[in-house]
Amino acid sequence: MEKRSLEELDIRSWDETFDAAVQNKMTEALEGGKILYFPSLSFSLSPQELLLLDPEKMSPKSKNISFDLRSNGLQGMQCTQEEEEVMRAMIKRFAISSRKLLDALIPHYQSSVIQAKTSFRPVEIFGRKSSYRKDDTRLHVDSFPSNPVKGQRIMRVFTNINPNGQPRVWRAGEPFKDVVEKIAPRVSNPIPGVNHLLKLLKITKSLRTPYDHYMLQIHDEMKRDMNYQQTVPQEEIQFPPGSSWIVFTDLVSHAAMSGQHVLEQTFYLPAKGQKHPEYSPLATLERYFNRQLI
Repeated sequence: MEKRSLEELDIRSWDETFDAAVQNKMTEALEGGKILYFPSLSFSLSPQELLLLDPEKMSPKSKNISFDLRSNGLQGMQCTQEEEEVMRAMIKRFAISSRKLLDALIPHYQSSVIQAKTSFRPVEIFGRKSSYRKDDTRLHVDSFPSNPVKGQRIMRVFTNINPNGQPRVWRAGEPFKDVVEKIAPRVSNPIPGVNHLLKLLKITKSLRTPYDHYMLQIHDEMKRDMNYQQTVPQEEIQFPPGSSWIVFTDLVSHAAMSGQHVLEQTFYLPAKGQKHPEYSPLATLERYFNRQLI
C-alpha cells in the first residue's frame, strides 16, 4: 500500500528492537506528519476474547469500551463479571504492548510521554448518527472539548482486530500548516474569562488555554465546512485486519470512514518532549497568531 501519508515498516512483534537509523527515520516521519504503518503487526486474541467482539457488550450510551492502566479501571461494558475480566485483560495487554513498542521505536519520548486511556471500539463507524462536531467521518484534527491538553501532543496507536476481514478505512487530508492557513482566519478569538466559567460549570476538566480554544475552533470549522471536506486534497487509506499504525492525531488531518473492531491507545507528549518541537501544532499556531498560546 503506497500512500504519501504513510511511512511503512515491516515488523511482526510488539517486542521488536530497532537500530538508531530506524528510530531516527520513524521519529522524523511521525513528527513530520506521516502515519507510521505496520502492515504485519497484528494483535492476537484468545478464543474467549474473540467472543467479546460484539457491539452488544458495550453500554448503549458509550462510544467505546475504555481502560485506564493506572487504575485498572474498565468502563463502557454491559456484560457478566467473567466477560468483564476477559475484556480488561485483553485491553491491558494491548496497553502494555503499545507502550513497549513506542519506547523501542521512539526512545526520545520515553522520559516525557504520558500513557492515557486505552479503548476498544467495536461499533461500525459507517452510518453512525451524530452531530457534525462528533462526526469522525469528516476530516479533522483532534481536540477535546472537555479535556484541555494545554499544548500537549495527542498520539495514538491503533490495531485493526476485525475477525471478518473488514478494513479500517480512513481519509487523510492536507498538512497541518495548510489546514491552519485555510481555517484559522475564520475562527474567533477566546472571550476573556470564559475559560474560568467553563471550568466552574465543570464543562471542562481544567482551564482551556488559547491553544485549546483555537484547536477546538479549527476542529469544529473543518467538520462544519462540507465544501472543504469535498474539495481539500486527500487520500483514502485502508488498514486491513492484522495491521497497526501510529499517528499524531492533532497534526494529521484524518477521517475514519468505516470499519469495526479496533484497539486504540492514547499517549500525551509535551511539545518540548519532541525531537522537533517546532513541528508541533502549538508552535505552528503560535507562529500564525504571533503570540504565546499556553
